[in-house]
Formats: sequence, C-alpha cells, structure tokens
Amino acid sequence: MSTPFFWSQPFRYMRWASHAKPAIFYSIIIGLTGPVLVATVPSIRHRFGDNERPLIPMTYPVPAGPRKIPEGFDD
Repeated sequence: MSTPFFWSQPFRYMRWASHAKPAIFYSIIIGLTGPVLVATVPSIRHRFGDNERPLIPMTYPVPAGPRKIPEGFDD
C-alpha cells in the first residue's frame, strides 16, 4: 500500500499519518489547538465567573507622619 496523498484523500492521509508517524501527527494536532484555545478560553473563563484580577501595585505606600526608629537592634 502506498502512502495516500493529502489533497486527494485528507482523512485517509490523517489516519495513515496517525499510525505511521504519530509524534509528528499529534504534535501538529496539539499545535493547531493553541490558536483555537486563545480565542475561546477567555470567554469561557468569564462565563464561569473568573473576572479580571486587580492590578499589582507598582509602588510601596509611604506611611504618613514621622518614621519611628527601631531601638535595641544595634550592631
């Protein structure tokens, strides 16, 4: 049996490739699911109630008033 051609018989070719070259075939399948997941996962997360996270503070809040110097910790 010769290898089937992709453009003339795509499903037969995919069946042959999944048996003859499984590492290449399944890595292509997993790679093609990436863009699909990028488009669908955010809407699914939003539907389940996973909303946007609060932003991480970029500065440390400085306390008001004079600074209390610690005592008893001298070298």
